[in-house]
Amino acid sequence: MTKREAPVLGATAITPRERTLRHQIEKIEKESGATAIAVALRDFESGLELHYHADRWFHAASTIKVPILLGVFAAIDRGELLPHSRVHVRNRFLSVVENIPFRVESGRDSNSAVHNAIGKMMRVDELAYHMITTSSNLATNLLLGVMGTDAVNETLKELHLDKGIELRRGVEDELAFEKRINNMVTADGLLRILVMLAEGKAFSPGLCRRMMDILHGQEFNQGIPARLPKVARVAHKTGEISTVAHDAGVVYLPKRKPYVLVILTEWDPAVAGRSRTIAAISHTIYEYLTLDPLDE
Repeated sequence: MTKREAPVLGATAITPRERTLRHQIEKIEKESGATAIAVALRDFESGLELHYHADRWFHAASTIKVPILLGVFAAIDRGELLPHSRVHVRNRFLSVVENIPFRVESGRDSNSAVHNAIGKMMRVDELAYHMITTSSNLATNLLLGVMGTDAVNETLKELHLDKGIELRRGVEDELAFEKRINNMVTADGLLRILVMLAEGKAFSPGLCRRMMDILHGQEFNQGIPARLPKVARVAHKTGEISTVAHDAGVVYLPKRKPYVLVILTEWDPAVAGRSRTIAAISHTIYEYLTLDPLDE
């Protein structure tokens, strides 16, 4: 695989309008009850970037599946896997803590199709689709079992996308969670990956398009897409556990270039309003990017 340069995230002088946008996000954060919020934005139309606490680390939850998807397609790009390569569906994995076996609980997984295939074979591209669109944890661990976390991390390093991404284990490894061995991300880390995919520069344009097609199939749309106009198309990945809720994706609108948006949020488990907060930030950014300054 040819090494490619990661997107450079830069900071420029903040304009009065950009300062207003930051203040709006701060206001949403204060009113939300969230423990922490981070936002990273790259607009291909205007060149605008926003980095709001974007280097703060968060538990990745299911957003870690975006780097894993990248690892899958890197293996396809290298010829080590084919989209139609077949994987035996099982539900037994080894914890990173002393190799103790664990299972993915079907009642906690958001996808029954992969669990229903236990004992059978599924294609790599099917597992990748389920991993992203319905966030199947079983599909995720099966793909990691084929590749290994080291191979995914090596892909991130080769693409210069390892800054802001820490893949340390599979999902639902409760022993690791108890010992605080978690997958971690920053908003900027996810932004870099999505920018490279949106630009078609991670691998061949064809492979990048296939990855974006999978992200376009996302079925959980209560976050970034929720308050956007119906003409908006969003290729994205959500992630949520008891203490965090995230959404990260690429927003496509008619008659303009897309923008990449990552919203990471941290919460006390008892506090509600997570999706509403992410949707409010997304709507605020949409209005900022599409509103003519003369109309303000």
